[in-house]
Amino acid sequence: MLHIVSAVIGVYTVIRFVLPLPWCKTNKALFAALLFLLAQHHLIEKRIFGSIASPEMPAAVIMLLGWAYGAVLLLAMLLVIRDVVGLLCYACSRKLGKALLSGHGVLYGTGLLVMLLSGVGVWEAVRVPRVKTVEITLPNLPQEFDGFRVVQLTDLHASRLLQQPWMAAVVAKANALNPDLTVITGDLVDGTPQARAADVEPLRALTARYGVYAVPGNHEYYVNYVGWMEAFKQLELPMLLNEHVVITHKGSNLILAGITDRVAYAYHDLPPSTADAVNGAIPSDPVILLSHRPVSALDNAAEGVDLQLSGHTHGGQIYGGHLLVQWANEGFVSGLYQVGTMQMYVSNGTGLWNGFPIRLGRPSEITQIVLRSAI
Repeated sequence: MLHIVSAVIGVYTVIRFVLPLPWCKTNKALFAALLFLLAQHHLIEKRIFGSIASPEMPAAVIMLLGWAYGAVLLLAMLLVIRDVVGLLCYACSRKLGKALLSGHGVLYGTGLLVMLLSGVGVWEAVRVPRVKTVEITLPNLPQEFDGFRVVQLTDLHASRLLQQPWMAAVVAKANALNPDLTVITGDLVDGTPQARAADVEPLRALTARYGVYAVPGNHEYYVNYVGWMEAFKQLELPMLLNEHVVITHKGSNLILAGITDRVAYAYHDLPPSTADAVNGAIPSDPVILLSHRPVSALDNAAEGVDLQLSGHTHGGQIYGGHLLVQWANEGFVSGLYQVGTMQMYVSNGTGLWNGFPIRLGRPSEITQIVLRSAI
């Protein structure tokens, strides 16, 4: 699907941007070919490296390709806006509409703008995230847990783009918050356990008063899921696979449950089950569920979950484009939601997939969640 969408974007930018340029046919043909190849660079990477999840290329090359692909995508988005506005203006003023739809100055200006925006977007994508603090009140949270602090990391995507120094900086920043509990809600890695061994090693240093727990995301399944589960065990990073642990604080209990990712069905592995994850828990104890995707929220609420922590969406990465991501994730994309009796927080993500390293208006985050009791 990604390759088809990218092909459509490539064709559209060629028709609406390249062909109207006042250049000779040879230059336009070369530029059109370049734009189309950039739009299809994921397919080319798959042919060369056998995977688009984590092509083993230098970080500088990944950022350059990300900048170029981001510029093509942003160009297509602005061209669509220009065409819609131009057609509306054309109905009122043919001269103004024609200037917007085919004016060379507008084309050059748009081209320069998308290159600048894409550069800013790459920088936003690879920098170490800022801390975002969110207070969440749970109706049945015991008073003893009031002020309990949970640090959420998600979508770390350790890769040739986000390597060991970046991961170490994230870990140091999370530990500096001195949390009561640290959780990772999936997509920790891209690539094989062997290729990412050094990049994930800093996760061993994560600390929290009541421990560090994680769940897998869809990317853990793409390359050697079984190997990654063993690697996380070696890192002393407990994975909650449709199971829960009990956090006892000042004599009161909190249930921390976690589920696998729905992509497990395609890999004939353990599918997600919130019912199994909370099985055996005392019904009166509040439940926090770690689920990589912000989906099945109503079903999870029916299972007695009080708070769901998710990621996966990266916040949509580009403001405006987040609407499409929201549509693909049952209406959830970023921030705090009330779903029936349950609340759900969807993080923008700490890192992101190296195949699209762009963020504009949807910043990455290390999330510090402060729980509040309503009792």
